[in-house]
Amino acid sequence: MPRELIAVAPRTPTLCEYEEPALGERQIRIRTEFASPKHGTELVAYRDEPAARRPYDFAWGAVVPRPEGEGPAGFPLRLGNMAVGVVAEVGPAVGRFRVGDRVFGHFPIRETQTVDEADADPLPAGLSPEAAVCLDPAVMALAVRDARIGLGDRVAVFGLGAIGLMAVQLARLAGAELVVAVDPIAARREVALALGADVALDPRAGDGDAGLAIRRLTGSEPGPNGPPRPQRRLLGGYWERPTQTSDLGVDVAVEVSGSSQALYQAIRATRFGGTVCVLSFYGGEATGLRLGDEFHINRLQLTSARAESQPLRDAPGWRLERLVETSLGWLTSGRLRADGIVAPIVPFADSVEAYREIDEHPERSIKLGIVFS
Repeated sequence: MPRELIAVAPRTPTLCEYEEPALGERQIRIRTEFASPKHGTELVAYRDEPAARRPYDFAWGAVVPRPEGEGPAGFPLRLGNMAVGVVAEVGPAVGRFRVGDRVFGHFPIRETQTVDEADADPLPAGLSPEAAVCLDPAVMALAVRDARIGLGDRVAVFGLGAIGLMAVQLARLAGAELVVAVDPIAARREVALALGADVALDPRAGDGDAGLAIRRLTGSEPGPNGPPRPQRRLLGGYWERPTQTSDLGVDVAVEVSGSSQALYQAIRATRFGGTVCVLSFYGGEATGLRLGDEFHINRLQLTSARAESQPLRDAPGWRLERLVETSLGWLTSGRLRADGIVAPIVPFADSVEAYREIDEHPERSIKLGIVFS
């Protein structure tokens, strides 16, 4: 019998056998060749973190927490985000595919996929399986359009997982003059430099103040007494105290790590009047996020960007379909690269321990790849 990777309880992955269902008229059966999980939001559910217990209610437009004392929901949980495979069987009414066609889609980590033909797409010629499973992070990163990165801008990307490494490349494609990549994991910083970042910073280096380090990168430091601060008395005893006397900092900071401390440093790194674009999903509380500092004074624009929250800000010109088509086209043409992002790559038989590793030792991976024999 075929097997699949599931979590039977929080942080408890295992391989389980399953029975293949009868093939429907418009269904296809795919023999999986390559698969990959999503290291961000998928791990939140896998760990049963607080955010996983606060489901979003579309009727209310808000989260509605589960009752206190209720156990973890959604287990057993199928694991995985995207997969590539070969069509092994087709239903009698299938018109899009033939046996032997290579396809990909949003599929779990299992040896076979039985899906409606509309749920799979042909694998473009020349697109590697590693690049194909990077379509999801590319689409999620392309939501950074909301940050309005422009020609000559200075950009910092915090968090160099798969989405962050795509955001580094997209910032350059948008015309950024300087791209600073920030992550505590050395291997991720190396990949960011190879994919076009100008500088890669370890946020723990020095005094651990990544925001101030980025400000130092973007211009000359102020003198010991800071810039002159002219003041003017106004009616009623108010004093005009200009704060927009320095352009140090990036024009746009993109937060992709899911760490509230990184969000604070992204805010700290951004110039007066700049933009902080948040692509992250935060699974816990915002420890270390100080909103009484630069965020309060520097009149920053804080933007939440999410590809799957429809309609997009610039609809109807841009829809999710266009984000997907653009990302796939750029991955296929090489304008967006997946070099070094899918690592490590392990055989399916080793997927239980490998999945446990991405949770317990994130420094050992960027985006896990699983190959099937």
